Amino acid sequence: MHKRTALALLAGLAALPGAHAAAAVDGARLRIGIIASYSGPYADYGRQFDAGVALYLKEHGGKVAGRSVEIVRKDAPGPAPDAARRMAQELVVRDKVHFISGLDFSPNAYAVAAVATQARVPAIVMNASSSAITTSSPYVARLSFTVQQVSAPMAQWMLKNGVREAYTVVADYASGADAETAFHKAFTAGGGRIAGAVRTPMNNPDFSAYVQRIKDARPQAVFFFFPSGVMPPAFLKAWQERGMAQAGIRLFATGEATDDSYLEATGDAALGLVTSHHYSYAHPSAKNRKFVRDFVAAFGTGMRPGYFAVTAYDAMATIDAALARTGGDTRGDKVMEALRGLRFESPRGEIEIDPATRDIVQTVYIRRAERVGGELVNVEFDQFERVKDPAKEGT
Repeated sequence: MHKRTALALLAGLAALPGAHAAAAVDGARLRIGIIASYSGPYADYGRQFDAGVALYLKEHGGKVAGRSVEIVRKDAPGPAPDAARRMAQELVVRDKVHFISGLDFSPNAYAVAAVATQARVPAIVMNASSSAITTSSPYVARLSFTVQQVSAPMAQWMLKNGVREAYTVVADYASGADAETAFHKAFTAGGGRIAGAVRTPMNNPDFSAYVQRIKDARPQAVFFFFPSGVMPPAFLKAWQERGMAQAGIRLFATGEATDDSYLEATGDAALGLVTSHHYSYAHPSAKNRKFVRDFVAAFGTGMRPGYFAVTAYDAMATIDAALARTGGDTRGDKVMEALRGLRFESPRGEIEIDPATRDIVQTVYIRRAERVGGELVNVEFDQFERVKDPAKEGT
């Protein structure tokens, strides 16, 4: 971006809060900006976001809070904080959006937080899961999950089921560090021992050397975290090729490893893997059965709804409910106040926005990848209810 354009954007950004205030309760179209991966290896993230948003709008006559909706999409493929910041500035200054959303990767969400603060525009996080994101701006709320929120319950469940020693493998970025921190803390607090830990580069699809190192260390179990998409299948393939199960080493992960969007493509390498997460395509509630049925009717059988689509659907429901509380007022301060303590039933179960942290409170499920009716799905068999982000407990 040219320097002159950047300066113009920043100047417009500085002047924008007054403009938003003037138009806060008009009946014009509601504009929502979505920053996400629409190209590259993580392009399915953007497609899932779009599908969840589209399904909610279809069910509600194309409206949120009685207003027609315009979605403005920005493609920031993968972790791209500089691009995400620039796109957020464009959304605020040029497109005059009332909300910023999407935000699939944590570095992007951190970059957008400063823009949200300066412009006083609410940012609704649909996926980025690093714990500190909601502390980076008073105008950020999260509808997805935190990596710590799903990692700590897995450590607790493993301890309860006889695992006393674990080796951890995580991707080397903010969310990977969070997964490692939360797992280590919960596991050692319960008497477990960490046999080793490794962080792998985000751009490394070859895990054979890492897996061999683990095999040589001979731990009782391994816990791993990678963002959903290309990394988990590659790790599971290396795990199979090195005969880790035959060596007696058990494997556990967070739900990104068996993301419903990629699970059929991952295939039998995922069978039997126990994971912890907040949503499964196979969640048995009536609300989710309807969500899945409507999703398939709208988009066909070639695209299974995953947790990205569910959070996008819930983000629209959240904006709808918040504006009902504000009487349609879209000013950032009013919206953020309206979000506090908001609670409703999602396809994943009951969710709530913590009034103190603006982070989500929800059930974390323990699941196993199984074939049911010919489909590979995550079957829930245990759960931890009303889980907050461990990094913010006590706040």
